[in-house]
Amino acid sequence: MPAIHAGMTDLVLIDGDALRNFDQVIDFMTLDKMRIAVDDIIMPPIGLVMGNVDFSNLYLVFKEGASSGPYAALAEAKKAGAVTVNYGLFANSVISFLIVAFAVFLLVRLVNKMKRQEAMTEPTSRECPYCASTISSKAKRCPHCTSELG
Repeated sequence: MPAIHAGMTDLVLIDGDALRNFDQVIDFMTLDKMRIAVDDIIMPPIGLVMGNVDFSNLYLVFKEGASSGPYAALAEAKKAGAVTVNYGLFANSVISFLIVAFAVFLLVRLVNKMKRQEAMTEPTSRECPYCASTISSKAKRCPHCTSELG
């Protein structure tokens, strides 16, 4: 749970420029595009590995409709008015959500990495501990008070 909280905090604390770009990323990852990617690109190979299973047609019939089953496809069951639990469509939706969540995770990680690189730049100046004047970070002796620096 703390990892999720930290990730959400990082997402909220993104600076202004990244936030404007984040809108463009979210626009790119609309639900329709993700549904197309899952239904047409990701699920067919998974269905092939599982023995030619079409996930969009996986359902359970709770109550048969006007014409009695078995129904060849989900569309046929819905047309007959059957009450169904569409667990194949649910699996597609879960996979779509996981893809979007992973993309947002990568985006937040990239922004954090960029922030860390900015913070890692070495300071070019420091303060003399004896006279409190600003000196170069490479100085071995203070030019103002001539004290030796360690």
